[in-house]
Amino acid sequence: MWTYYLRLGFLSLRRAPVLTTLMVMTLAAGVAASVTTLTILTGMSGNPIPHKDGLLLVPLMDNEPVDSGPSGDDPPNQLTWMDAEALWTAARGLRQVPIWGTNPSVDSGRPDLPPFFAEGIATGRDFFAMFDVPWLEGATWSAEQERDGARVAVIARSLAERLHGTPAEAMGKTLTLNGVDFRVIGVLDDWAPLPKYYRLVAGNRFETSEEVFLPIRTAIALNFGFNGNVSCSSAPPEPGLAGLLKSECQMIQYWVEVGGESERAAYREYLDNYVREQKALGRFPRELNNRLFDVPEWMVFNRVVADDARTAVWLSLGFLLVCLVNTVSLLLAKFSARPAEIGVRRALGAARIDIFRQYVVEALVIGGVGAAVGVLLTFGALAFIRRHDPSLDLVARLDTGMFSAALLISLGAAMVAGLLPSWRACQVRPAIQLKSQ
Repeated sequence: MWTYYLRLGFLSLRRAPVLTTLMVMTLAAGVAASVTTLTILTGMSGNPIPHKDGLLLVPLMDNEPVDSGPSGDDPPNQLTWMDAEALWTAARGLRQVPIWGTNPSVDSGRPDLPPFFAEGIATGRDFFAMFDVPWLEGATWSAEQERDGARVAVIARSLAERLHGTPAEAMGKTLTLNGVDFRVIGVLDDWAPLPKYYRLVAGNRFETSEEVFLPIRTAIALNFGFNGNVSCSSAPPEPGLAGLLKSECQMIQYWVEVGGESERAAYREYLDNYVREQKALGRFPRELNNRLFDVPEWMVFNRVVADDARTAVWLSLGFLLVCLVNTVSLLLAKFSARPAEIGVRRALGAARIDIFRQYVVEALVIGGVGAAVGVLLTFGALAFIRRHDPSLDLVARLDTGMFSAALLISLGAAMVAGLLPSWRACQVRPAIQLKSQ
């Protein structure tokens, strides 16, 4: 019987083609608007590393002058190099890394590939294990290489293929950065967490990951340019990079990985004790104001999801509701034009529940067609967004989950919209309709 109702539903698409087209397009527009905004919001706000929820932490310390603002305000969103190096050397977590942005020039040594700039970071050897970065070839640098400032590099698959054709060919080759030769010791597989939570400060939060990874002491020793946000409440003691490293300027994004809630509490206590020790040395003049954020808290602190993105979702859901109300009206108009047909079916023995089921299935067929059109409109809307805002290229893409959501939203909307018209249709009295024929 359900197959029969389904066939009737597809046949009914030919009836009242104008009304059917209006219903399909109304549902499609509502679905496209809601799924497009939900896709972008989900890409922006999803937890990029849920299996380490509560284990990856960002420590912040307030080293601002006393007169910089009310006590208890949010501390600076980065650390000084002095503090980052001290925490890194103390190694109180399972893993810990400072992150320093860099943008070195790459000289391929090939006449067909002129020099270009590559996005990169200087960091610690724990970076790759901490953030679950996938490997294709090789491994990270050793503790000895990190300590001695060895000229080694890990590169992304995209850079390896650009320079050498394959990741395997890049292994052991020389990579010239800012005129300095490095040896490639590892190649990473494609990796693009959304958002780029490990580097939210002064970076594009929704772009692909970096292509060059260097030991941070090596980058400092070679005076590689710093690419990131630097905030100074007072002038550095001397000019250049050396002055920044000795200053109270916040410039380092720092992460630590702990083993559980008890280790998190212990690290928080260590952080407080560290600041008290620095106070005794004349630093940190303000009241104790340390923070320790996990990944979701860090994303909220940095306002990864803007208020206008959430507002757009609510507006799109409101638009979907308007489309739903219009669909109900159109279904009422379509079903009310068929009382004679309903009367004959009732007179031949069809129960009201049969009539109800038939028209609900017909509404679902319309919803299915609306879903198909809505998904096509969603693809078009996301392509338009990617074209006009390249920073959202990775976010504005419809994955399997959101594709399924589009179908469920459309079918659910069609079901809800079809309930009242179907109920009205099954209230037709067969005697009255037969008399009028």
